[in-house]
Amino acid sequence: MKIRNLVAAGVLTTSLMLSSCGITANGSGNNNGGNILSEVLGNMGNIGTVGNVLGSVLGIDKPSERDVIGSWHYSEPGVAFTSKNALAKAGGEVAAAQAKAKLEESYRSVGFRRDNTQLTFNSNKTFNARLLGKTFNGTWTYDNNEQKITLKTLLFTIPVYAKRTTSGMSYLMESKKLLTILQTVSALSGNNTLQTVGDLSKNYDGIRMGFEMKK
Repeated sequence: MKIRNLVAAGVLTTSLMLSSCGITANGSGNNNGGNILSEVLGNMGNIGTVGNVLGSVLGIDKPSERDVIGSWHYSEPGVAFTSKNALAKAGGEVAAAQAKAKLEESYRSVGFRRDNTQLTFNSNKTFNARLLGKTFNGTWTYDNNEQKITLKTLLFTIPVYAKRTTSGMSYLMESKKLLTILQTVSALSGNNTLQTVGDLSKNYDGIRMGFEMKK
């Protein structure tokens, strides 16, 4: 009940912010704002969904370097929104949920599973990874202020953003970098079903995408 009350208070605050910009839930002002608020209100009955929505912003509850060390296994797609503007957050959180649902379909068609997609960060600053069964390894560093892990291999260097979830950790990338990696793995696997990821990379600026993982 306390969680529900907190969510209700948050939605009320968002409603007041939207109203101050000429946006209301009954459709006056900007229709997009009304739709966003309606979707958030519609999700209030599902505490799990609300928890995920409230946790879709990078920078909240930053993990430490120690937190990321260990072996992680794929659970589901990961999405987080980066904007700090209140109105952008309201829209971005709904967009993040929609993007995650679309990624779920694409990931399922490609074949991501717990047993073929894993990431291990060792305390000696080396890492081992499997992506759809394809293995690679290298070294890593962590910037706690930016929540950014830099993965370095012989073939590439790529930034990955770490974010706590209720059940583990999300490892996220800029959508275009994720697309590049997935397209490479898809080509190696003989799979060409990643059009959805390409579309998302064009339509969702400011969103980090990747993988939610559990130990």
